[in-house]
Amino acid sequence: MNEIYQQAKLLQSELVKIRREIHQNAEVGIQLQYTKAFVKEKLIAYGYEPQDIANSSIVATISGELPGKTMLLRADMDGLAIKEETDLDFKSVNGAMHGCGHDMHTAMLLGAAKLLKKYQNRLQGKVKLLFQEDEEGFTGAKAAIQDGVLENPKVDAAMALHVNSGTPSNMVLCGLGHFMAGCTLFRIEVSGVGCHGAMPENGVDPINIAAHIYLSLQEIAAREVAAQDPCVLTIGKFAGGQTPNIIPEKVVLEGTIRYKNKETGDRIFERIQEISNLCAQSFRGRAVVTELSSAPPLINNDEMIYEFCDYIKQFIAPQQVMILPQGGMGSEDFASFSYQVPIAYLLLGAGTNHENEAYGKPMHNQGVVFNEDILSLGSSILTICAMNWLSKHRND
Repeated sequence: MNEIYQQAKLLQSELVKIRREIHQNAEVGIQLQYTKAFVKEKLIAYGYEPQDIANSSIVATISGELPGKTMLLRADMDGLAIKEETDLDFKSVNGAMHGCGHDMHTAMLLGAAKLLKKYQNRLQGKVKLLFQEDEEGFTGAKAAIQDGVLENPKVDAAMALHVNSGTPSNMVLCGLGHFMAGCTLFRIEVSGVGCHGAMPENGVDPINIAAHIYLSLQEIAAREVAAQDPCVLTIGKFAGGQTPNIIPEKVVLEGTIRYKNKETGDRIFERIQEISNLCAQSFRGRAVVTELSSAPPLINNDEMIYEFCDYIKQFIAPQQVMILPQGGMGSEDFASFSYQVPIAYLLLGAGTNHENEAYGKPMHNQGVVFNEDILSLGSSILTICAMNWLSKHRND
């Protein structure tokens, strides 16, 4: 294990170059033409035969000299539709930004791909490398699964690694059980009848209706869900009207539900539909509620988590590896894999402002900066956990 870790350190400068190239050319959603072409070029140079999957995703498989099981390693490639506001020399200037570290993940998995090739003669079984589109929109994992990424060869377990701003660099956080919340993104379209603001009796005011819906939705978590059942309902968009003296035809609200229990999330979404429809009807309007996308709660396999922690402690200081009995309310579309195969989803600390004043800003912030020094460790973790898991479970 330590040998692989030392070999990964020799890749650090290459990983930094890869990361910066991807960062500078951030792309969003399923339209990842530049990133996809760049990653495929690297994989081919490393000796792989990458295959296209879904819209802009890539899968490549490596087989060891001995038969065995198949482990999937996943990195997300998409950025965010926000304008970067860092002072980095390689900042993105195209209106998109890698503000969640997916450029880091892609570089780490490319590093793991190179390490796996180097140690292919010691690999037992197969490793599938998935470079995935649209994690942020919660469609990428589902699209890859639907396109058969878990088949031919059949995947037995899956792993992903995510950087975490605000956590000390090189600290590995290993969460048990329901580690990430499920998330449902929704839109409420409220329709009324437009008219002059001086004569509201001639129309139906959708802004008034939307305001009542907004306030009513706040009661769901406060009065309809047990305090021991974590959930968050947030309206992040409230848009309607063009001028101050015209009542518009339509108002749009968009928001998210976060939940640790999938049934709770389903029930909240049903109540959003009921409340929206009844509020609209009571004020002579109409409301249509649409689910935009969703990811279920992420459930880590505890046995895999403990096992991977043991592996990681053999090549970094044990105090840098922390077991978390419970996670937060963030969401991750890798969760979809946890309902198909056992998974391990780990967090890797990417720096605090005590280390460097540039580090530690929140994820998805326009000014977030990640510590690139962790890249080789990320590649090591992916490689070592996959190889050791395959070796230990070859005959299960």
